[in-house]
Amino acid sequence: MTDYRIVQALAGAAHGGAENFYFRLCLSLAEQGCQQHLLTRLYPHRQQQLSNANLEATHIDFAGRLNLWEHWRYRQQLKQLKPDLVMTWMNRATINTPKGDYRLVARLGHYYDLKYYRHCDYWIGITKGICDYLIAAGMPSQRVFHLPNFADEQQVVPIKRTEISSLDLPVVLAAGRLHHNKGFDTLIHAMSNVKQAQLWLAGIGPEEQKLKQLVQQLGLEDRVLFLGWREDVNALMQAADLFVCPSRHEGFGSIVVEAWLNGCPILATDSQGPKELIDSGVNGLLSTIDDHSELSHKIQLLLDEPSTRAMLAANGKQHYQNHYSKARVTARYLELFQELCH
Repeated sequence: MTDYRIVQALAGAAHGGAENFYFRLCLSLAEQGCQQHLLTRLYPHRQQQLSNANLEATHIDFAGRLNLWEHWRYRQQLKQLKPDLVMTWMNRATINTPKGDYRLVARLGHYYDLKYYRHCDYWIGITKGICDYLIAAGMPSQRVFHLPNFADEQQVVPIKRTEISSLDLPVVLAAGRLHHNKGFDTLIHAMSNVKQAQLWLAGIGPEEQKLKQLVQQLGLEDRVLFLGWREDVNALMQAADLFVCPSRHEGFGSIVVEAWLNGCPILATDSQGPKELIDSGVNGLLSTIDDHSELSHKIQLLLDEPSTRAMLAANGKQHYQNHYSKARVTARYLELFQELCH
């Protein structure tokens, strides 16, 4: 058991990449004896996880700034818990956390507006690019740390393709929030020029109806399947021939390390995170943002070359184990907490 106490604060949605990693990291730290208390919105599917891990959590809504009661309640919780360190995730939790008798550490998973973060004592960027962004904006370099994400390493059984589709075609998989930034419209356009392959698109979001209309316009209803929100993306990756991340903006690209872990070859656009992570032609392949012609060409190339896919997958898995594994990243967080709390 650590001799310091951490508060992890997040105003999160029921589902999302940052939310998934928040709970993944908190659970991993708990396994290593790190004393933590979570202040966050608690959804039913999370509560059982925390209970099984004996991890203490309090529901905080992090309502709008005019909800004085909720702000007072949050600050009272901090006073009662008397943490040595508070780590905040994303804008709302960070701006609502005052300076206090603790180290205030902000974790940034994207290129956020830094007006929410300047009052903090330390900053964690999940990519080197985000760290450079913080330093360029005036944060002292000795107080900025680079700590990446790790994937969900629970062993899974690959899903049977017949559970998803009756088509006996190669499977291109994509997953994420159906939002303009994710570039799924570019991927759908690309699929219209890919021969004999189907696209499984896992996710929900504001662009869903627009993307479905695009599929109809291109006559791809039989080859583009919308899977909705899925909790089994690892199992889907292990069943797919290729994973594609077509994002216009991607702070880290957690989906890249997930593909590496699952031995699924990955093709991504050269947005911020994937461009930093992927050594193109070695552990993945990069394509130009919003260029559906180039994207379709590279999808077809990889589908036509099983040996290239196997090479990229094997190199990606090894790179994950060397740099992004749960054990390695958790150890680095614990080392940082130990350093900051003493």
